[in-house]
Amino acid sequence: MTAGSQVWARAQLALELFALDPARLRGVTVKARAGPVRDVFLEAVAGLPGPVRKVHSGMGFDALLGGLDLSQTLASGQVRLRAGLLDQPGTVVLAMAERCPPDIAAILAAKLDTNPDLSLIMLDEGADPDEQAPQTLRDRLAFHVELDGIGRLEAKPFRLAAHPVPRHGSRSAKDVAHAIRDLTILAQRLGIDTLRAPTFAVETAKALAHMDRRTVPNDADIQSAAELVLAPRATRLPEPEPAEEEQPEAPAPQQTQAQDDRLPDDMLIDAVRAVLPLDLLDTLATGGTPQAKGSGAGQKKRSNRRGRPIPSQPGRLDGQSRLDLIATLRAAAPWQKLRGRTGARLCVYPSDIRLKRFEEKSDRILVFAVDASGSAALARLGEAKGAVELLLARAYAARDHVALIAFRGDKADVLLPPTRSLVQTKRRLASLPGGGGTPLAHGLKTAAELALHSQSQGMSPTLAILTDGRANIALDGSRNRAKAGEDASQMARWIRARGLPAIVLDLGTRPQPALAGLARDMAGTYLPLPRADAHRLSDALEQALDHGLGA
Repeated sequence: MTAGSQVWARAQLALELFALDPARLRGVTVKARAGPVRDVFLEAVAGLPGPVRKVHSGMGFDALLGGLDLSQTLASGQVRLRAGLLDQPGTVVLAMAERCPPDIAAILAAKLDTNPDLSLIMLDEGADPDEQAPQTLRDRLAFHVELDGIGRLEAKPFRLAAHPVPRHGSRSAKDVAHAIRDLTILAQRLGIDTLRAPTFAVETAKALAHMDRRTVPNDADIQSAAELVLAPRATRLPEPEPAEEEQPEAPAPQQTQAQDDRLPDDMLIDAVRAVLPLDLLDTLATGGTPQAKGSGAGQKKRSNRRGRPIPSQPGRLDGQSRLDLIATLRAAAPWQKLRGRTGARLCVYPSDIRLKRFEEKSDRILVFAVDASGSAALARLGEAKGAVELLLARAYAARDHVALIAFRGDKADVLLPPTRSLVQTKRRLASLPGGGGTPLAHGLKTAAELALHSQSQGMSPTLAILTDGRANIALDGSRNRAKAGEDASQMARWIRARGLPAIVLDLGTRPQPALAGLARDMAGTYLPLPRADAHRLSDALEQALDHGLGA
């Protein structure tokens, strides 16, 4: 059997076990991109007992939790409520779980904790390690399967068998005491810091025994449960237990029958190690701890100022939008006679609903990254100083912020944090250091990090790179002109991937093709200004910003 076939067999077994007892195993996280292999797996998911409903992370609160049925309430004169999808029993399939925002993840987690008739199949389509389904939901589902490494011919279609629900009440704690002990100790040695994992593993061992028409799980059930539940959650490789010193004179203690029947810990560890993914095994071996970084959906843009109201638009209440009652009644009023209403009550259709809208404008910040290296550093810094002061003079009307970064030697320094204070700016710009090498890549990195930090605070950043393009210091500090250029191009592509608008101002004596390429890598604007003074520099930046750069 190939490696892909073995992974597919484990995924099939996980789904069959979940179908056997969804109330205790709660669900499955499926890590797979859209494709034929995932389609075959989802065909089997459709055969789960009970209704199977699809949801996505963009659904509103009213669709998930229910709420007021405004049309029926206004028509009848009494409060009418509508049930939500999460209040109904069955299995919910969450698509694109890596983009699930924290508020929706919290709602799903709370429903899984309080509604035993609700279970979850979570489809994680993230391509990068940073794109993962919310950890709060992963912890609440027993199984995690990865289908990306499975070939199309290895994914054999299957149907879920019809098993009766296991009778957990017929077993005593004594019957599964050895399974609880072994799986709990193994979870601790694998660095799993939640009790849900060994609990799910014990329930999985019980379900495996039930599938084989046995009442007590055996060693094979415990081993399979460890592979299915504990292996995907491992955060470290267990250290070998220290060997005990031999004491030949002391008589060997007499072992009980229960101890003889217990599965050795080394066998369980070897079984878990065998099913760990290769990349995960390498990460654990080097001491890394895999962690989910965020939801993958990207942080919502937050405005740090109040928005102004704009005309309402048709829509549906989702628990987050605000109803524009006047506009709704105005839209419904002309149709009352056609709808057969002549009394005081109104007949409001869903198409009459109007929602309030607000336009939020976040503050704009211009991050200057100035090349302060070489003999021309004083001239460039003087130009940047004048341009910053001119822009700050206009910032009082436009409410813009300005930040200044100077890169020279082997690093970049933040000389001026984001500010609109003209007095503070003049103090910081009074004396700027110059000379040394040109760490262009480090300057781009520092400017982008400052821009991303400002973006997380609700601002709209724009990068302005002032340089002559003669980079000669790499990111690792080495003086290698070729590597410095490669590092600068790599940082430029990273800036483009982050969606940061940028403008490159070429201050050399003649236009540099390398800087034009750098601007293309950033998807930014290239402006050659070989003889730019502060006024020309400020005017060029203003024109670029007015044409939509950084809006």
